[in-house]
Amino acid sequence: MATKAAAKPVEALSPKEAEAELARLAAEIAENDALYFQDDAPRITDADYDQLRVRNAAIEARFPDLIRADSPSMRVGAKAGEGFRKVRHAAPMLSLDNAFAEEDVADFLARIRRFLALAESDAPEILAEPKIDGLSASLRYENGRFVQGATRGDGREGEDVTANLRTIADIPATLKGKWPDVIEVRGEVYMEKAAFAAMNARAAEEGGQIYVNPRNSAAGALRQLDPKITAKRPLRFFAWGWGFASAAFAQTQSEAVAKLVDGGLKVSPLRQAGRTSADLMRVYAEIAAARPDLPFEIDGVVYKVDSLALQERLGFVSRSPRWAVAHKFPAEQAETVLEGIDIQVGRTGALTPVARLKPVFVGGVTVTNATLHNEDEIERKDVRIGDTVIIQRAGDVIPQIVAVVLPKRPKGAKKYKFPDVCPVCGSNAVREIDPDTGEADVVKRCTGGLICPAQIKERLKHFVSRRALDIEGLGEKQIEEFYERGFVRAPGDIFRLHQHKDEILALDGYGETSVANLLKSIEARKTPALERFITALGVRHIGETIAGILARHYGSWGAFAEAAIAAADGDAAALADLSNVEKIGPIKAQAVATFFAEPHNREMLAGLIYEPKRNPDGVAPVDAEKPASSSPVSGMTIVFTGTLEKMTRDEAKARAIALGAKVAGSVSKKTDLVVAGPGAGSKLKNAADLGVKVIDEDGWLALIAAS
Repeated sequence: MATKAAAKPVEALSPKEAEAELARLAAEIAENDALYFQDDAPRITDADYDQLRVRNAAIEARFPDLIRADSPSMRVGAKAGEGFRKVRHAAPMLSLDNAFAEEDVADFLARIRRFLALAESDAPEILAEPKIDGLSASLRYENGRFVQGATRGDGREGEDVTANLRTIADIPATLKGKWPDVIEVRGEVYMEKAAFAAMNARAAEEGGQIYVNPRNSAAGALRQLDPKITAKRPLRFFAWGWGFASAAFAQTQSEAVAKLVDGGLKVSPLRQAGRTSADLMRVYAEIAAARPDLPFEIDGVVYKVDSLALQERLGFVSRSPRWAVAHKFPAEQAETVLEGIDIQVGRTGALTPVARLKPVFVGGVTVTNATLHNEDEIERKDVRIGDTVIIQRAGDVIPQIVAVVLPKRPKGAKKYKFPDVCPVCGSNAVREIDPDTGEADVVKRCTGGLICPAQIKERLKHFVSRRALDIEGLGEKQIEEFYERGFVRAPGDIFRLHQHKDEILALDGYGETSVANLLKSIEARKTPALERFITALGVRHIGETIAGILARHYGSWGAFAEAAIAAADGDAAALADLSNVEKIGPIKAQAVATFFAEPHNREMLAGLIYEPKRNPDGVAPVDAEKPASSSPVSGMTIVFTGTLEKMTRDEAKARAIALGAKVAGSVSKKTDLVVAGPGAGSKLKNAADLGVKVIDEDGWLALIAAS
């Protein structure tokens, strides 16, 4: 694939290079997620976006300890837009992992077999269907009646667009037949090609807005505040599944889809089943061949395990189901001119080069920016200002420069010299030396630290971002202005902004209503969920998923902070306990300890955490939800060791976590139970030495059977 070839192969990356790549990918994907999901104005193709996510996933798989707080693998979509009431999905509305080639499809099938411990001859049936390029929506039916509709949003919370969805003829007000008391039908709002062309033609005649593609047009129509406007747009709806259902209503995906049709919903055509990658590639080829003649846009083929019982066993990872994957169509490329190179400074001081391009239309959007990765990448490709370059777009994020068209290089074009000083604060920019390998970091970083306004502002922007505290009305623009005015220099200052109310009202663009709404939003975030608060701190290597694990493990901010401070102050046992938490490990544990060891971070926390007398405007993180008390393993710390024969260890761990248990990597005094299979070694001996209860796999299955 061109995008992979254009960058250093993942297997060749050093840990420092991998860390820099993950930082770049996180920034690009976040920017373009906002453009795609919130503004309905993407700048790159779906294929380019997918390539970025694939590279991010590959690096994270090779370097799991480097997963970032803002990792794209930990989130879905973008936050719900303003102007609509927010709706909490009864079940998360997740995204899908992507495949781009036959080997990716084969890997998907192999992962399923490994997780379920199935032989190749026992491969499950897979359902394949076209992937509609539209806007995902959830329809809540109660006793068969449509009562609420919502957009995907960030996967957990979307926009209430019930009134707009009621205007779509494909969405029945009442489902036919017998259904669970409550079901959330999932599907895609789209616009047919011919209807889109006719609508744009009318808009051109009337001087109205012209949309670049049917997907953007459908998204814009669905998110109109006035349902009468939505009703005038030729929107359609295909159902492709469901989220929450209060009772089972089918045994297979195929059976469920047939029932959706019987209920009065429309579903995507060209659905077929297969078991091998050859079967699925044949279906993919057939759907790709039919693509030009379809009345609607598709951007790939979705493969799903057909058995719902196997889907339940496979479960989910952080942002996607293990039992499904989207096989995307190839990326599109275009030529344009590199007009300049801007250097952006991130919250860790990383200097990231971004190409400014002569606007070019590719893959359905106008592209103006592209990633240049880092200093070495510019040198390797010999990219120069004025060059004609080939860009590739494959998704919902910033595109990539694939190559330079050397015959078109203008005379006198000079090699680009990467800056040696921070463009914001003037501090030296250096490539740190990894003490373990002796190699220079692939990323140049500003050495200014907290004297660098760019780093401070980026940390503040992260703190209020959707993935962190998600404070509505306090975005990048407001952080920039409030920082420059001296209103906000640390996270705690955000919650004291009410002291500057009169000064804010005096600024251009701020009225009584907007300021009141802003202060109300800030007040509402004084009691954030613990996992969001940990994410907001921006501790290196601690992403949303890891923050959630830490929140569930420690339960409260006090317990987490106490453990982290003990580790920071040199308590080896505390650091070991932190490392022992499932999926944490020594690198993440040390990152937490390092964060809490920094005096300026402790000072920041002192000005942020609520204290009745000292800091009444502070934040009081809400304790993590307690595990379901009905589970026999709820709250227990469990260690799995040896070979499990009736389920894989991955499946056993996933099941334990789903039942409210904590899974640890090694046995300690805090371990409640060890599940030991054949071949158990030192962990079994440690359990005996510490008097920890040990059971075999049959005992484990019997224990959880009642759950």
